[in-house]
Amino acid sequence: MVRILSDSTCDLSKELLEKYNVGIIPLFVRLGEEEYLDGINITPEDLYKWSDEHGETPKTAAPSVEVIGKMLDPKGDDEYVVFAISSSMSVSFHNIRLAADNYRMADRVHVIDSANLSTGIGLQVLRAAQMAKEGKTAAEIVADIEAIKSKVRASFVVDTLVYLHRGGRCSGLAALAGTALKLHPRIAVIDGAMHAEKKYRGNSKKYVMDYVKDMEADLKSARKERVFITHSGCDEEIVGMVRQYLEGLNHFDEILETRAGSVVSSHCGPGTLGVLFIAQ
Repeated sequence: MVRILSDSTCDLSKELLEKYNVGIIPLFVRLGEEEYLDGINITPEDLYKWSDEHGETPKTAAPSVEVIGKMLDPKGDDEYVVFAISSSMSVSFHNIRLAADNYRMADRVHVIDSANLSTGIGLQVLRAAQMAKEGKTAAEIVADIEAIKSKVRASFVVDTLVYLHRGGRCSGLAALAGTALKLHPRIAVIDGAMHAEKKYRGNSKKYVMDYVKDMEADLKSARKERVFITHSGCDEEIVGMVRQYLEGLNHFDEILETRAGSVVSSHCGPGTLGVLFIAQ
């Protein structure tokens, strides 16, 4: 049997994890001296509250070898395809490989550097899980994912620059100027790293829809299987507007909505929204 695992940054909902039988390896989130497990005993709302009270971004850390080992069965004969957040953002990928070596399972544990984050990973995970359900081998799944992962289009538009500033990804001057001018940058994942692209202005309804409409040509030519709306706590009306727009394209078989977990939310802050898909 081929089992599909991912670290918790894939931001898939519990319903999707259960439907596709995907196991999750949680990353650590540290609020001062306290340590939590992403998706298990901390919520993004807890994180925002602490961050605003302390004026700093929570620290995050890759899963330990011990935590990873709890998801593996050294005595069995199952194979595992395991997804990790981009290796340029975390040592999660390295630690999963280390765990496989430590448990003498390197021949059965196939670790994929997703070169992505959030549901940019989730798109790959669901594709792999579907292939596993169809009886594909681990080698076939890995080959397919490696071929398509560069086609994953992951981007987000950020509501506030405060969290990017606290996390060291935006200078104080830029954060101050951006907030004063009501600038909302589009952050895209390119070659495994985050890059700021276009900046939007206006209220949340305007800049979110401007961001989505800018992708219309790419969305219409994307793979039809699914598209994600992933956000870190946006107004339901705005999320509904994005869904209605995507439905109006009459292109995707499935439009999925997920909430970003604590690790991703800690860096982008509340109000961030992304539309993620796989290009042809």
